[in-house]
Amino acid sequence: MTDTPIRHFLTVDDLQPEELLAVLDLADDLKAERPTPASRASSTWGDVLHGKSVALIFEKPSTRTRVSFEVGVRELGGHPVVLTGQQLQLGRGETVADTARVLSRYVHAIVLRTFGQDRLEDLAEAGDIPIINALSDLTHPCQAVADLQTIREYKGTLAGLKLVYLGDGNNMAHSLLKAGAMTGMHVVIGHPEGYAPNAQIVDEARTLAEFSGGAVTITTDPEAACVDADVLYTDVWASMGQESESEERAELFKPYQLNASAMAAARPDAIVMHCLPAHRGEEITTEAIDGEASVVFSQAENRLHAQKALLITLLT
Repeated sequence: MTDTPIRHFLTVDDLQPEELLAVLDLADDLKAERPTPASRASSTWGDVLHGKSVALIFEKPSTRTRVSFEVGVRELGGHPVVLTGQQLQLGRGETVADTARVLSRYVHAIVLRTFGQDRLEDLAEAGDIPIINALSDLTHPCQAVADLQTIREYKGTLAGLKLVYLGDGNNMAHSLLKAGAMTGMHVVIGHPEGYAPNAQIVDEARTLAEFSGGAVTITTDPEAACVDADVLYTDVWASMGQESESEERAELFKPYQLNASAMAAARPDAIVMHCLPAHRGEEITTEAIDGEASVVFSQAENRLHAQKALLITLLT
């Protein structure tokens, strides 16, 4: 135990706006100087987590999150301890609080990809090490930070841009609302009836936008949403755990597909984003995700750099 305050990252606004921008600056620096194996010893940050272990717990399947966090911890000189829910006593009924108390005596931080946001909050309350949200049903803040890095990389700025998200008002929509609002963007969520984002999160994003000069718009009109967009963004229509709703959602969400029509309504230099995995021909067309406007794979790469920046910020 130390007197240093414990910092958690459960939602994007666990960082202050100026801290978020500092994380983005650091992520850019980390990307610019990412070492090759031969030059790792000369990296500025190659040993910043030396002697530290980070538990990476995945209660949901993962590709980008798992690999980027494991590689990121190693590149910072730390030791990743990768676990699934089935490998822990959590799978046999041990409480989240007890798990937090035990792991706090072994590792220096916990990264958790889980279902309910309450599991992250319980970890943070019971443990005495930083907890990082690697995805919950409510929010996906690490992805949103990488998305901001990507937008700024291609657009040169964030404030004043129009970010349009088409689809389900899900964890990705929630995180983009807050991240965009914190950085002065105009965030528009275009969703089908009955699939609006969480009303409390919308209110919180609007409050954040008041301080940043940003704006928040929630609409069921996908055509109007896309007009003059600088960024077009979408996600799968049925997330993990919603597979039984796939057929029903596919029909209802058709007008919200990110396609040539959406791109024609946006600005000529608009970029196309998707947090992956993508279902070509459903929420996004092949033309959109594989076309010249797509920055989807830069998004995926930037998960590594943004998460390394978060680890440095929270653990050092």
